Amino acid sequence: MPNRTTIEDIYADTLRRNPGEVEFHQAVREVFDSLGRVLDKNPQYVQASILERICEPERQIIFRVPWVDDAGQVRINRGFRVQFNSALGPYKGGLRFHPSVLLGTVKFLGFEQVFKNALTGMPIGGGKGGSDFDPKGRSDGEIMRFCQSFMTEAYRHIGEYTDVPAGDIGVGAREIGYLFGQYKRITNRYESGVLTGKGVTWGGSLVRTEATGYGAVFFTEHMLATKGRSFDGARVLVSGSGNVAVYAIEKVHALGGIVVGASDSSGAIHDPDGIDLALLRDIKERRRERISVYAEERGGRVRFLPGASVWDIESDERIDVALPCATQNEISEAQAVKLVASGVVAVAEGANMPTTPGALRVLREAGVLFGPGKAANAGGVATSALEMQQNASRDSWGFEHTEERLSEIMAGIHERTAATADEYGVPGDYVVGANIAGFTRVADAMLALGVI
Repeated sequence: MPNRTTIEDIYADTLRRNPGEVEFHQAVREVFDSLGRVLDKNPQYVQASILERICEPERQIIFRVPWVDDAGQVRINRGFRVQFNSALGPYKGGLRFHPSVLLGTVKFLGFEQVFKNALTGMPIGGGKGGSDFDPKGRSDGEIMRFCQSFMTEAYRHIGEYTDVPAGDIGVGAREIGYLFGQYKRITNRYESGVLTGKGVTWGGSLVRTEATGYGAVFFTEHMLATKGRSFDGARVLVSGSGNVAVYAIEKVHALGGIVVGASDSSGAIHDPDGIDLALLRDIKERRRERISVYAEERGGRVRFLPGASVWDIESDERIDVALPCATQNEISEAQAVKLVASGVVAVAEGANMPTTPGALRVLREAGVLFGPGKAANAGGVATSALEMQQNASRDSWGFEHTEERLSEIMAGIHERTAATADEYGVPGDYVVGANIAGFTRVADAMLALGVI
């Protein structure tokens, strides 16, 4: 391709300018691999240096977060907000509180968010943020003090027309409440639209908690339909047991599927008779215990695999659908080979970049339907944008209406992704379709706004 050298040169420069940020490099590589044919067809993108500009965040904010623990000890964490691209609207993306959070992590998530948000068709740009603070084991008072300190710096960089953070790993309704309370206190404004993932009684949206898991299943349902298949009777593996996984399981069950595996950081469970969702939710959401407790209390044929991934489960039974809903790079090449051997028809990423490049290659070469995260898990940010709409109009929608809007958005993402893959000569390739559809929408907006 005439533009291959251009793409490789830009990628090499991206590596040079962002050393050590392996996840960011991986995310850029995955998008770039789809763009040769786009640049051939649209030379104006090359002339306007769109690729170089789209890889460079508009703003990267790093700040100190001092707070005092319950023992009176002063603690120091680091806060991040990467405002990646606002060509389509205010920056939109979650906050992640986890010890693994580094600048490269936030940049990879923000880069993915740009294209994911573009695919929704809604007027939102992309960003991401967070801290290396670990809320696990901390009291409510400690979490409140940390959130207040974090927002004391972050407030000056966000706003409903500037940057709208949401929750992510380690940031739920409790943390969003403390963050919003401090923002309101400092600014003296009840600016509901500045944060999403709020409690339903004070500006939040119904379905927001369920949205990412539900959305991933809706997207998978559309992929399966292209092969004349459905979830009815399908055997499904879901990694994780947090919000995304739990609500993915709930929706799979509602559509007639049987989820036979789930996991947490301590290991995986295999329940060949189908996960008892009520028990799993009681253990994880109410009691906040390890998933091994599920195996102890469920009994029967359930197995707990300590330290293992759900993708390590050995079984002679077929697996029709895989929904990775835990974390990045969780499916290895060897595990992908096992999934293919088990008869998997579709894989959809409920988490951000959970499939390694080697695993993705195995799945695509085997003809497995593959829904990349920027398409399949866009339900969360789509419902965040619906929350922003409700806040802007001082309105509140019912559960059924909001779920219907989410379903429509996910259908639109599938249609847009599939149609783009067809247009560029790779029918059924959702990775290429999603990358190109997201990229061209952002690139066209960047062209329209000039060199800024």
